[in-house]
Amino acid sequence: MYEYLLYFIVTLVFSTLFAMGGVGSAIALVSIFPMLGSSANISKVLALFVNTSSMIATSIMNFKRGVLDFKFTMPLIISVVISTPIGAILSQYIDQVLLQWILVIFLLISASLLLFNKKKSTVVYDKVWILYLVGSIVGIVSGMLGIGGGSLIMPLLILLGFDAKKSAYGVSFVIPFSTLGAFLTYLQFVQIDWMLLGVVTVSALMGGYIGGTIMHYKLSQIQIKKVIGVVLYLIAFKIILTLV
Repeated sequence: MYEYLLYFIVTLVFSTLFAMGGVGSAIALVSIFPMLGSSANISKVLALFVNTSSMIATSIMNFKRGVLDFKFTMPLIISVVISTPIGAILSQYIDQVLLQWILVIFLLISASLLLFNKKKSTVVYDKVWILYLVGSIVGIVSGMLGIGGGSLIMPLLILLGFDAKKSAYGVSFVIPFSTLGAFLTYLQFVQIDWMLLGVVTVSALMGGYIGGTIMHYKLSQIQIKKVIGVVLYLIAFKIILTLV
């Protein structure tokens, strides 16, 4: 029971924090769960379903508030759903350490630009091909690493000039489609503790609700960008610690 409680608390804290930025916490939990005793593959499965659960909770709230833009989210959903299982399959053949170092570099650059770059981009909202491209790239990478794509999609969209708050609402709706596909793919070759999965799912739903509420009512677009930037730094440093 102590072990389950520890997983519950860790999942609740990180799900809440990441939901405040409109992203899932799998990218952090996938490196934290092994410290609690889970194997690498089981950690991926748990983290992916945490993302699915927390972002479903957030998306339901956003839908009820009428802030979801389906024209914006559909290209991302389609491309992510197609590409994420491909990444999960490729994960068995790709050097994970190299991928994680590439991810660290991307996170550090993105975080720095979000926090310190004052120049605004002028991307046109109706360039749908950009959304398909971003979704496809992120889907493959997130599938290979066993992480949710939100922490990759969000900085890309914001750096391309999309509104931070609209991006957060949209990405929170996209993430469950991405992570659920990868989750089901990993289940084909991973044995899972279903009781533990249930514990982290309940915790993730709570964290998604709390974090989504804070984002909607308490944070401005600038504050969301800062939250995401800080979160990306934390993720990058956490990954570095696991690699060195």
